[in-house]
Amino acid sequence: MAQENSEKEPNWKSDFPIETRRVTHVSRREFAKFLGILSGAFALSNGFIVVRAMAFPEKPLEGEHFIVNADEVAVGEMFQFEIEGSKTIPYILIHLEEDQWRAFEQKCTHLTCAVRYDKDVNKIECPCHNGWFSADTGEVLQGPPPRALPQLEVVVKEGKVYVREYVKDQNV
Repeated sequence: MAQENSEKEPNWKSDFPIETRRVTHVSRREFAKFLGILSGAFALSNGFIVVRAMAFPEKPLEGEHFIVNADEVAVGEMFQFEIEGSKTIPYILIHLEEDQWRAFEQKCTHLTCAVRYDKDVNKIECPCHNGWFSADTGEVLQGPPPRALPQLEVVVKEGKVYVREYVKDQNV
């Protein structure tokens, strides 16, 4: 009789006599332990991000950076460029009127979608969630973005366009 059972049962079952139900069952205690470990891992990773941001703050843009010749960007057009530093950041340069230029970070402040200048309405659009920004100041006009676009100061010298760190007037 014992030989009949061994012939019907594979060899590994006699070596590992665990029921399928017990293998797939997860107790509340095991599930709670898993959730605790997962939550701890998330807390540690968020703590790492905070410590890194505090220990290594982003440095302001130093000096002036040449972007393009002024005659290469027509009035009402946009020019995309990047400035490399501790990380590469995409920007847009907008030629609003004859002597009016603006430069903004190209990442929307909502979910970092790429923004584009719409010359027909003279606004900056975030197509992901219908967010709109002022092309003159970068302030939020509509949609979910929580804050204005980061801005650079534009300087035109001898037909060349440069950008530098934007400093708001202290008197305002």
